Amino acid sequence: MHAAAPTLGCSLKPNVATKQKTVSVNGIVISRAAISREAQHHPAAKPIEAWLTAARALVVREVLLQEAGRLGLVPRPLQDEAGRREIEEEALIRALVEQEVVTPVPDGEACRRYYDQNRSRFRSPDLYEVRHILIAVEPGGEAESTAARQLAANIASELAADPNAFDRLAAAHSACPSGKAGGHLGQIGPGQTVPEFERALPSLPVGSVAATPIETRYGLHVVAVDRHIAGRPLPYEAVQQRIAEYLRDHVRRTAIRQYISVLMGRADIRGIELGTNGSVLVQ
Repeated sequence: MHAAAPTLGCSLKPNVATKQKTVSVNGIVISRAAISREAQHHPAAKPIEAWLTAARALVVREVLLQEAGRLGLVPRPLQDEAGRREIEEEALIRALVEQEVVTPVPDGEACRRYYDQNRSRFRSPDLYEVRHILIAVEPGGEAESTAARQLAANIASELAADPNAFDRLAAAHSACPSGKAGGHLGQIGPGQTVPEFERALPSLPVGSVAATPIETRYGLHVVAVDRHIAGRPLPYEAVQQRIAEYLRDHVRRTAIRQYISVLMGRADIRGIELGTNGSVLVQ
């Protein structure tokens, strides 16, 4: 069970001398080969960025492992339901964090305060009853795209004059299976359609056919929104547990970052150095 090395929320700034420097933590060298292997877990626009991020991750891991060793911790690897087992280094880091990082548990007052300050986040999702006619845009040249756009525009214009023609036009032209059912998609909510379709729904008129088709990866959609069911505020009792879990996770992450920063500040790190704000800079 492999996991990328833990990282500190900070940035690396490359320097022309980077490849001439040997990276070490308290005299323990982190080999270039190890950094190169770690880099595969840190995709980046440029190889040097991946290498630098990997170097930072391995420095943080080495600092944590050395601290676990200093405290005499013994690795006790866990195994998940799929049979994947922690490697000893992962088990040591987990044990260190569990022992040394104290995470306060958010109380009811904190949860209620967060709810009151973020009420807009706690609403049932908006729902839409939608019909559509999908005009597929076949891969090809400009002529195919132009023809599809013209057909979608013509259908939208025809429906503006005769909304009752939707079923007929859907059956005749829609590339979606829903065309056989009048283009009905039923009641849809967040995550049930492609993002570009979902983003357009709030701006469409309710009770009529949109004048401009929606363009998605599947083609052009002539859309009628028959009904918009606005989301409603969720009561505190319904989201209290979710808020408590979020706050607990947020506090824990913050505490771990602070703990790592303290350890990094104490360590003798060569090849990279800690900035005054806790970021890691390449020497």
